[in-house]
Amino acid sequence: MTSPVENPGQHPPRVVVLVGNPRPGSRTRRAGETVAELLTGRAPDTVLDLADLGPALLGGGPDEAAEAVEDAVAQVRAAELLVVASPTYKAAYTGLLKLFLDRFPAGDLVGTTAVPLMLGGDWRHSLAPEAFLKPVLAEIGASTPTRGLFLLDSDAGPDSAALADWLAAARRQLPARLLDLDPAAQKAGAA
Repeated sequence: MTSPVENPGQHPPRVVVLVGNPRPGSRTRRAGETVAELLTGRAPDTVLDLADLGPALLGGGPDEAAEAVEDAVAQVRAAELLVVASPTYKAAYTGLLKLFLDRFPAGDLVGTTAVPLMLGGDWRHSLAPEAFLKPVLAEIGASTPTRGLFLLDSDAGPDSAALADWLAAARRQLPARLLDLDPAAQKAGAA
């Protein structure tokens, strides 16, 4: 991946990937990282794998666990581009992701651009990111200018045709300040 185009006096946007898969180091995580990298031309600043927080999301437990959850909330609040990735579970996003997103009151993420991403085993679930995840992100204030992205588990890598089609449209819909504007990187993502 190439570095983002630098604008004098401006910092690169803060990019966070939020992963709602209960399995750490999942395909969902890799897909979220890939989407962030192909959009921005660099690795995300932070990847929050909610599987690492586990029971701490329910409250209680040691102070360190509660601090880790509050740190994750702060990381999401600081994001300029937030890729929210979840496997499709019973036709919706996971309860683990729901537990975390419930920590944000309505309107809390105003100023954050979010990309809803879901993976699943069958195209019959392809409307899940649009129908279930995108409305929750909008409720907590995030801007969601692209359509929700659904990828098959078996085709969620950087060479995915579905991902390439989505990227072509998303680059026209997302604010330019969030994207890698290097034409060579855009061609590589579309190939």
